[in-house]
Amino acid sequence: MASHWEEFYSTHLPPSDFEDNRKLLKEFCERHNKSNQRIVLVTSGGTTVPLEHNTVRFVDNFSAGTRGAASAEYFLEHGYTVIFLHRVKSLEPFTRHFTGQMFMDMLELNERGPSTTITVKPDCVDIVAPILARYKNAQETGRILYVTFTTVSDYFWLLRAACECLAAFEAKALLYLAAAVSDFYIPSNEMPTHKIQSGAGAPTISLQLVPKMLAPLVSLWVPHAYVVSFKLETDDSILITKARDAMTKYKHKLVIGNILQSRRYRVVFVTPENNYEVILTREQMLNGLELEDSIVDNVIACHSDFLSAVTYKF
Repeated sequence: MASHWEEFYSTHLPPSDFEDNRKLLKEFCERHNKSNQRIVLVTSGGTTVPLEHNTVRFVDNFSAGTRGAASAEYFLEHGYTVIFLHRVKSLEPFTRHFTGQMFMDMLELNERGPSTTITVKPDCVDIVAPILARYKNAQETGRILYVTFTTVSDYFWLLRAACECLAAFEAKALLYLAAAVSDFYIPSNEMPTHKIQSGAGAPTISLQLVPKMLAPLVSLWVPHAYVVSFKLETDDSILITKARDAMTKYKHKLVIGNILQSRRYRVVFVTPENNYEVILTREQMLNGLELEDSIVDNVIACHSDFLSAVTYKF
């Protein structure tokens, strides 16, 4: 009898560009595994749940991808190779610094005779230059691969494909699962083909629980990797309990808990041995520091300890 997660794959088609992305993931991982580098899969952004096969309406998950995009940059700074699996149009590393009108306001249009040039305003060069330098370095060294998803089904297909490629890295692989994945979905065989018509009145929609892919991920797909998940709650009194329950159930290495209202400046690290807070002070925030810098520092320290323990065993 098929498990819930196996049934999900058997009843939901992969995204249309799945084979292209699987090939990119395979080539990227094979190239970097030869150099004995550490690698991290960062998942980022929310997933949609379509209400029709020809999707007009959908249920969305709240996430702009801020944590994932920022964290990917810090992993690159620490020498990790990065697979950035993110929601289409969510924030991305480097470009996240220039959203909305901000980037346009940094530019000057210079019209001189027949030629027109565009330059960065002098007072903005100190802002743009270091970010551009880091971006160019990541591109030129080929240490980051961008892969996109939209629906929860897309995400699960690509997550499994990425894990299949990462398995060869064993303990050098780190999974940093920061995406906000939908907890509910509509089975493919229960969705209407075309747009739901409003003339018939308000529809009754029945949602089912999304299978918990952490179970096969930890036990089957990447059993030797260091797996980190995130737990978002709105009630601080249950956060650590929920995080520890998840760790006990799925047997992964670390849960990072955060409360919706304070997620920008406080998280809680829950490990099998203990739990502790990582906090960004008001002064640090005013100085332009980001919580993700400290989060990634702590995650890398945990990953290093894990690698040392694995090496010691052998």
